[in-house]
Amino acid sequence: MRPAKHLTRRLLLVLAAGALLAAVVVYAGGDEAEQQPPAAAPTTAPPPQPRIAAAAGPDACATVIGELTPRQRLAQLVVVGVDASDPQGTADLVRSEQVGGIFLGGNATALLENKALDQVQQAGRLPVSVAVDDEGGRVQRLDDLDGSIPSARKMAATMTTGEVRELARERGRAMAARGVTVDYAPVLDLTDGAAGDVIGDRSFSADPDTARRYAQAFAAGLEDAGIQPVLKHFPGHGHATGDSHKGSVTTPPLDELRENDLMPYRNLADFGSAAVMVGHLDVPGLTGGEPASLSPAAYQLLRGEFGFDGPVLTDDLGAMKAVTQRYPLPQAVVKAVQSGADQALWSSGGRVSTVLDAMEKATTDGTLPAERVTDALTTVLRAKHAC
Repeated sequence: MRPAKHLTRRLLLVLAAGALLAAVVVYAGGDEAEQQPPAAAPTTAPPPQPRIAAAAGPDACATVIGELTPRQRLAQLVVVGVDASDPQGTADLVRSEQVGGIFLGGNATALLENKALDQVQQAGRLPVSVAVDDEGGRVQRLDDLDGSIPSARKMAATMTTGEVRELARERGRAMAARGVTVDYAPVLDLTDGAAGDVIGDRSFSADPDTARRYAQAFAAGLEDAGIQPVLKHFPGHGHATGDSHKGSVTTPPLDELRENDLMPYRNLADFGSAAVMVGHLDVPGLTGGEPASLSPAAYQLLRGEFGFDGPVLTDDLGAMKAVTQRYPLPQAVVKAVQSGADQALWSSGGRVSTVLDAMEKATTDGTLPAERVTDALTTVLRAKHAC
């Protein structure tokens, strides 16, 4: 009797297993010969969101901010490097994350041709700042399209300030015609070092007055054309040791910078609508071992002693080892905005969702105070003439 019961139990188990397998096959959507891995869900671009009109009046910026989601407010505080050969991908990024700005590096030009940037602007609820770093000499982005312009050092050696302003005006008009709105130029760093050094011939002069006059002329020409200039690299890279692309950089002490490298930054109102880029520079007596771009004291110096109330952005947080050896990108972005930056830049692109997630978490736990976000966002929106 027991063997028969044992056989019956085994038979029932086999039949049950078979039934379960058949059920699984049916649930999987077909017979064994037709089974395939499940197809990925089709990806569709998010639906367009309503455009936010520019506002006027005493509460204009608050009105515009009120129309943004909390995540979109944070997204306005980042400038992301994009692939200039991929207009559609760039438009999709803006549409999905509503980033405040994009940066076009490298040699690709598709985004600068055939009105390709129009679709990028159409994807944003607010105007998107479109930046290049077109200084002249060895740092240019429009040279393949609109010809080359001289280095800053060569301009100062061979041209009058009036000629430099006219050159920058014409270059700015070419940028504007292609959809660019911001140029990370001119350089205010002071050096007479070898042309190929990290600053080198990107500097107009080692003399503070000469450098300031020529930088002011270049900035004025860009502004004449409707392009926002960006002065760099505060508080002064010209006499620093090292290259922030490769590692930590240390400047002379703050008291020495005040007598030299910082002198071109006096009376910044003379530079019109220019923004300022803060470099990854460790300044003895100021930054306490941190890069200036991540140091509250550096932003306080710029806002306080130098009285600057315009937009302030960081140098590249994603591809320069002076920062990347210390902090992962999301932490660096949070730290920069927390310290006083209005916009955080990373030219390497990507990781936008991860960065915004970190920023959201920081606002939730109070690491990134709401007042700091509102202050930065108001500055960014005013620079875009959105309020």
